Formats: sequence, C-alpha cells, structure tokens
Amino acid sequence: MRVTAARLVQHGQPLQVEELELGEPGGQEVILDVAYSGVNPVDMYGALGLVAPDAPVPRTLGTEGAGIVEGRRVMVRGYGLGTIRDGLWATAAIVPRGALIDVPDGVDLRAAAAMGIAGVTAWRTVTEVAQVSADDTVLVLGAKGGVGSIVVSLAHGIGAAVVGQTGEAENHDWLKAHGADYVVVTDAAGLAEALSDLRPTVVFDGLGGEFTGAAVEVLQPYGRLVLYGASAGPEGLVPLRTLYRKSITIRSYAGLLASDEDLTAAIRQALPAAAAGRMTVPIDAAIPLAQVNDAFERIRRRTVRGKLVLDAQS
Repeated sequence: MRVTAARLVQHGQPLQVEELELGEPGGQEVILDVAYSGVNPVDMYGALGLVAPDAPVPRTLGTEGAGIVEGRRVMVRGYGLGTIRDGLWATAAIVPRGALIDVPDGVDLRAAAAMGIAGVTAWRTVTEVAQVSADDTVLVLGAKGGVGSIVVSLAHGIGAAVVGQTGEAENHDWLKAHGADYVVVTDAAGLAEALSDLRPTVVFDGLGGEFTGAAVEVLQPYGRLVLYGASAGPEGLVPLRTLYRKSITIRSYAGLLASDEDLTAAIRQALPAAAAGRMTVPIDAAIPLAQVNDAFERIRRRTVRGKLVLDAQS
C-alpha cells in the first residue's frame, strides 16, 4: 500500500513529503486511514532534535490523529507513534490496536485529532488537578493557545466565571466567542491592574516566566495555581511571602509522566463532554499535509488561535 507521509529526514531541516510503501500490520496492529493529525510544538521540537534526539531518522512524525479503522471513527495517540515508530502525518498509518479510542457522534474528527495532547491536558488540569467548580473564578493565561483555549471552554462549561488573558487586542472577540466571560489584554507586569475587581480562585499557567509570580499576586487566599507550561520563559521570581500568606497551592501537570493507559482513560472521559458541547477544541486551520512546514512556521510565529491540524486527504 502506497501512502504519502511527512518525513523527518534530518534534524533541523524541513520535512519532506514523499510517497512510501506502508507495509503490512502485525498481529496486534491495524491500518488507520488518517483524516486529520494534530500539530503541536513538541512535534517541531522533535524535528529540531530537541525532543527524542535518539529516535530513528528518517521517520514519519505525528503523535496524535483521527480517522477510520474498519468503519469505526477513532482517534489515536501515544504508544511511540511519531517518536520510536512512524507516526500519523500520513494518508494512512500502522497503529497498535490498543491505541484506538472510539470517537462518539457529535465530535468532529478535526477536534478528535487534537485531543491526544492539548485536549487531554486541558481535561486533566481542569477536572483532576484544579477540580474546577461553578463557584470558581478562573484565570487562563495564554488563553488563545492550544491548551488554554480548551481550558476556557471547559471551565465555562462547568459554570465557572472565566477570564482569558492575551497579549494582543485582536484576540478579544475571539476569546469571548469561545467561552471567556471576561478578557484582559495585558503582559505580566500589568496583570493585577487589568484584572481590577476580578478575583481569580484558580489560575491556569502555561506561560511561566514573569507570569507565574504575577499569578500568585492576583490569586485569592487559598487559591490554586496550575502550572503546565513555560512558553514565556522557564524561570521566574515567585513572591514567597505572598504565596504562604495567602495559603496558595501550586499544582503542576506533566503529561509525559502519565502512562498511555491513564491518558486513554482520561480521553474516554473527555470525549462525551466534547460531544455534549461542554468542551470545545477550537481549530484554527486544517492545513494540507503537503504544506506541513507551513504549520511549523505558524507555530514559530505564534499566530495560531487554538489548534492546528493537518488534513491528510487534501
């Protein structure tokens, strides 16, 4: 079977889109006809050799995706796909049967393709780590991001008051349309002033850097700070006196520590919420597979609102 795939041939070089022979699946494997595949910063880091530098090259990238197997609508993630074995940035892929997760009616395959990393991160940080309730006021830092935008929708679906932070005024209306009750346009230094009378009880921080300390300052006593990323910087000052005097709890989430089984279980909980409209995965664009390097460029330039996916069939 001939397929078209986006291949990493050399670290630091553009991916090559080429045809290759797929081969035959093993006893516990199946062929997935890929519809869409998620695009994540970690994929770009893998292409640069910053993540999984010892993984085989050449290989097909792509760690999450959705499509059809034996007439079933399914999504797939993990199990070494895109790292230690060929991944899902292809028109079809061989995947472990155990990696298949059925996609319920009401969930678009584009959204399902992005559930394996950003979607499950949002679900677990909101429902397990922070345990958000309708009584909370939730501040989402970097709210237009892949995870942040899903956190906005999920917290809104739970009934919490949601504040979305962004550094660009042009994101205001988009965030309001995707579940933010309030939007603040500010950097870390202006966060306290921008929030004014808003009093967050939970902050979701995927930015780090100066934002983490600013989040501690604006949180209410007994508030929860959930740290799941550091895209604004890996180091920052935290006001320790404020931290302990407010009895703030800092919790973190690292999906890389979770087993495939645990992540699969969480996704199976999240998908019905998505089907019911209590959680949405905003898709910025479905980019043709042949234009995969354009997707990396958009991630580099930080011009993405929500998630990017690759359209394997266009």
